[in-house]
Amino acid sequence: MRRKTQVLLFVIILCLSAVLKGEVSYKVIDLGSLGGSWPNSVAYSVSDNGQIVGKSQASSSYPRYERATIFDPRGSGSNIDLGTLGDGWYNSCANFVNNKGQVVGYVHRYSNVDQVDYWRAAMFDPTGGGNNIDLGTLGGARSEARSINDRGQIVGNAEDGSGPGKFQATLFDPTGAGNNINLRAPDNTWSLANCINEKGQIVGWSSRYSNANMHATLFDPTGNGNNIDLGLIGGDYNRSWAYSINNLGQIVGNCGNDMGYSRATLFDPTGHGNNLNLGVLGGRWSYATSINDKGQIVGYASDSSGQYRATLFDPTGNGNNVDLNTLINPSSGWFLYQAWSINEQGWIVGSGVNSDGAHAFLLTPEPATLLLLGLGAVILRRKCS
Repeated sequence: MRRKTQVLLFVIILCLSAVLKGEVSYKVIDLGSLGGSWPNSVAYSVSDNGQIVGKSQASSSYPRYERATIFDPRGSGSNIDLGTLGDGWYNSCANFVNNKGQVVGYVHRYSNVDQVDYWRAAMFDPTGGGNNIDLGTLGGARSEARSINDRGQIVGNAEDGSGPGKFQATLFDPTGAGNNINLRAPDNTWSLANCINEKGQIVGWSSRYSNANMHATLFDPTGNGNNIDLGLIGGDYNRSWAYSINNLGQIVGNCGNDMGYSRATLFDPTGHGNNLNLGVLGGRWSYATSINDKGQIVGYASDSSGQYRATLFDPTGNGNNVDLNTLINPSSGWFLYQAWSINEQGWIVGSGVNSDGAHAFLLTPEPATLLLLGLGAVILRRKCS
């Protein structure tokens, strides 16, 4: 047993040495955009089979500024415009793709008549053929789909009809027939569902009174309101948000305080408050956006100058977080701002900038990095067991 431990430590030292020496640990691929009116892009989700979705963006803002996109993971530019719902809906965004290639997000339009922005949750036709499905609301005018699992269950948020801006966490009817389920607890003012795993567990956040009282939440998927408040990390961090839940029930997000500072957080799914502050990169802000079944966590954090950097978080909470910019070839010309999703192969997608502009990126790990990440997952499992 002692010899096995010595070998494991030796391997860890070799891997860490490679990272500290600045050797390339990830290959970075420019995912491009739709081009033309949409020169910029962001990637929000990568499935386990390598499908990637997000949006292409215009250089200017209103009225036409974003379009839902399926990205070619090879970076060859064969990206697909997923369109809208027609009838005046001219913007769209793809938030998530599952392992069956089903894509959800939202469409958007601005009404010159009442000068109001409208969003509508949508399931997109992944071929780009335009057979997109309006997923409806809870009686209000606006909604957004944020995640879909392989069972086709879709979550997000929708206005409940009680007034503008009264959004509630929602389990959407995937057929578009409008049989949507309000997931809020009876004493919640508003809520939002951000992610659903393969077991149907749903996380997001909710509030009893106002935005100042929002807490990360594990929702009752039946809609009966038996939701679990996931709490905070102590100190003056009095708000929290849950962004991602893996199939083991591990939940990540962030906690924030009144000064606007935020800390990436690994939440206790029981709601007993044993939450873990994942730290920063020398600055004041950090956000954990995705966790896979191996316990690998990505997001972004600020450095001492306040600059956000795509980040691989230490799942033990010991603060050994890694700026992903240090793990790519420095001659690539990339600066990676935010990491939004990591799949089971360790592929990471997000947003950055290079000589061609603000573009979506894909990181694929080299063998040494895969080994190091695997060891991190073992450490996390031992810590959580």
